[in-house]
Amino acid sequence: MERSRQNPTPQEELRLLNRARALDEEALIRIHDLYYRPIFRYVAFRVADQATTEDITSEVFTRLLSALREKSAPQKTIRGWLYGTAANLVKEYYRHKKNHPEVELTADMSRPGGEPGRELDRKLEDEHLYAALKTLTDEQQNVLALRFGNGWSIAETADHLGKSQAAVKMLQARAVSALAKTMGQETGRLS
Repeated sequence: MERSRQNPTPQEELRLLNRARALDEEALIRIHDLYYRPIFRYVAFRVADQATTEDITSEVFTRLLSALREKSAPQKTIRGWLYGTAANLVKEYYRHKKNHPEVELTADMSRPGGEPGRELDRKLEDEHLYAALKTLTDEQQNVLALRFGNGWSIAETADHLGKSQAAVKMLQARAVSALAKTMGQETGRLS
């Protein structure tokens, strides 16, 4: 079953972590293979730019390797450490972006034969969605990223966040409601 391959048992993860602490190359490759795509999806759900998503995801694994070398690696769980690091890097990215705004110009917008109007509309829609996501609390963003970005169940999300399933359902419902309200207001402003 694909799901079990992606999520090793706690015992398997601990054995893998112990091998990784010894800088076992096979263990490091296995960690990358197991967690790169889920971490990428988690970051992509919170960051609109593909290149930035790739950079942040790569930085998560670079920091893991540094932590392993410096003997400050996670003690019990690889998955929790990776998601926590990814969440912190996303926060750092938005803090930096807020303090250093930039204007993005893409080749797609001026490509011969391209449709700059449609590309611009798509970019605006994406920007509005990501702006709306940023109005949510960090907990709400995490729940949506894990549930919809990674396709995790309520139980998996609750377990990862250390919350009850009812709390996760409530966070999700409030987040979706807030997004609908914010997106409705944005749509009204654009019309």
